[in-house]
Amino acid sequence: MTAEPPPREKAIRAFVALPLPDTLRPAVAETIRRLTPSLPGVRFVRDEGVHVTLRFLGWTRADTIAALEAPLRAAAAACPPLDVAVRGLGTFPERGRPRVLWLGLGVPRAAAALQAACERAAVGAGFEPETRSFHPHLTLGRWGDRARRLPLPDVDLGSAPVRELVLYRSELRPSGSIYTPLAVFPLGGAPAPLG
Repeated sequence: MTAEPPPREKAIRAFVALPLPDTLRPAVAETIRRLTPSLPGVRFVRDEGVHVTLRFLGWTRADTIAALEAPLRAAAAACPPLDVAVRGLGTFPERGRPRVLWLGLGVPRAAAALQAACERAAVGAGFEPETRSFHPHLTLGRWGDRARRLPLPDVDLGSAPVRELVLYRSELRPSGSIYTPLAVFPLGGAPAPLG
C-alpha cells in the first residue's frame, strides 16, 4: 500500500493475529504485574490486548480489508488447530537499547505456514511484502527512549490451544490501543467460537 494512509474518516488500521487463549490471560496479567516494578519505563499492554501478530497491515480501506477475508478464511481452514507454549522473555532489538519486551512462543510448523499464507494474502491485496522474518512472540510492553538493558527473569506459562485466526481493527488511544475483531476464522474448519 502507499506510505500515505487514506483519509482517517475512511481508513482502518488493521492486523491479522492469533488471539491469546483465554486460559493464559490470567498468567500473562500476573507476569505483567510481577514485572512492572523491576522494569521502569516500560509501557505495558493490557492483558486483554495480547496477541500473536501474523501480519500487520497498517492503515487501509474497508474494501481492501473485505478483499482479505476469503484468502484468510482459506488459510485458517488449511491450518490445524495449534498448541502454543509460552515461555521466555526477551527484547527487540537483541542488541543496543531495548524497545519491545516480549514473551516467547513455541509454535508448531503449521503456525509458520499460516503466517506465510497471511503474508501471501496481504501481498495479493496490494500490501508491500514484509521484509522482517516471522518471530512468534507476545508483546508485553514498549520502552520509550533511553531505556537500558536489565536482566530478565525466566518465565514459563505452559501451553494452550489456539483455535482461530482474527482480523483485527486497531484504534489508537492515549490509554493504549483498542483491538476489535473484524472477522474470525476457525482453524482447520473447527466450529466458530460461541459468544
